[in-house]
Amino acid sequence: MLKLCVAGAAGRMGRAIIKEAYLKGIQTVGAIESSSSSAVGKTLQDLAITDQDTEILSSDKLDRALVNADVFISFTSPAADLVNIPIVVEQGKRIILGTTGFSSEQNRVIIDNMNGKVPVVFSPNYSVGINIFFNLIGTLNAFPSDYDFCINELHHTGKKDAPSGTANKLGELVSNMRNYTKTVTGREGMSSRQPNELEITSMRAGDVSGIHTLTIAGPHEMLKIEHTAFSRDALAQGAVYAAEWLSKQNIPQIYNMTDVLGLTSAFSPGNFLSRKNTKEQ
Repeated sequence: MLKLCVAGAAGRMGRAIIKEAYLKGIQTVGAIESSSSSAVGKTLQDLAITDQDTEILSSDKLDRALVNADVFISFTSPAADLVNIPIVVEQGKRIILGTTGFSSEQNRVIIDNMNGKVPVVFSPNYSVGINIFFNLIGTLNAFPSDYDFCINELHHTGKKDAPSGTANKLGELVSNMRNYTKTVTGREGMSSRQPNELEITSMRAGDVSGIHTLTIAGPHEMLKIEHTAFSRDALAQGAVYAAEWLSKQNIPQIYNMTDVLGLTSAFSPGNFLSRKNTKEQ
């Protein structure tokens, strides 16, 4: 039976992942939170996450939380992962990394810590639908040159970074395909769009889990492709799929959701060794 260690276990993503895994018969045998969290010392059962008696440990006891785990899952913060990932790698555990918001330098460091050492899945978004969306981008180059591409993303008011990591990834794929050399994230006053520009706009409202829309507009028509996440469970589902898939991989390299889902595309969305920085929390 697959066994997990989940970072940020008492947070919204951590809870969603643990519950999704539990529904599939996957045990969470390790759980950590920041040392300041009131959840430390309580069990998953105490917090009504599942009926498991796994104790949530302080992050400084990560080595203990990892002992019986096969896969470590983290959707936390860059600062936490820069500390935690080397410990996980040292113990030889597989990694599902969904944390975003890394600076370019942090991204380089985290990749250097993982690449070629243990099997890893590293993705800016674990939603199945979003990754199929990514895979569709290559087919859109059939649009003539006078069609413009733009991206909009809507998230909850607590989201700190903008544009989202997913919007940035979509933007990277579109820019590579259409040869856009500049990204504009907002306009004000007299500011007409230039041929080399891609527009990415962000909105924050309520408790929206995530809506990403790609619009392609030409002289006489418009196409919209939109993905809506009903809840964080969409990401949790993908993360658990990825953990199940990763448990069968023995080559120590960095994979992506294209690998997990068996997709192939000239515009692979998961090449973290060369991708630009993406930010999402």
